[in-house]
Amino acid sequence: EKRLKKLGEVSIYLCVSLQGGVDNEVSLTAYITIALLEIPLPVTHSVVRNALFCLETAANEKENHVYTKALMAYAFALAGKEEQRKAFLGSLEKEAVKKDGSVHWQRPGREPEVDLPYYRHRAPSAEVEMTAYVLLAHLTTQPAPSQQELSFASLIAKWISGQQNPNGGFSSTQVSCFPPG
Repeated sequence: EKRLKKLGEVSIYLCVSLQGGVDNEVSLTAYITIALLEIPLPVTHSVVRNALFCLETAANEKENHVYTKALMAYAFALAGKEEQRKAFLGSLEKEAVKKDGSVHWQRPGREPEVDLPYYRHRAPSAEVEMTAYVLLAHLTTQPAPSQQELSFASLIAKWISGQQNPNGGFSSTQVSCFPPG
């Protein structure tokens, strides 16, 4: 599904399915902030500064979707905003699914998977993607991640690698942007 969004004077079309099913301004702002910081634009750049201000305001105002929290954690990690990064990662850890020695996140209200013999369930691409953003947020910190963070990150990486298809890719090309190694 595609939707028209207006950002000031600019109109853009967004494919909601490529946004983890989350269609809101906070997620869009987080996506754009991440892209700008990965260019890399400095956090002092006016556009980045304004985007981070919007994210900080949104973080304090309302409850955010787990997918949005994952994006915001990574955006704050890239910006070097350690306090916000840790706050989001702490909130996300409370929502984590810990199973079979691995950790991942899933969308709220999702039906639990049924264990069937000889069948390995693969998560929807949005869940692989949001889990990958959480992994990136854990690993993007200065100074380097602690041993405890690295241990937790390895549990996340274990789950992500288990979502690969037999050809080494994932369920969508967008998710394949997060190579496991």
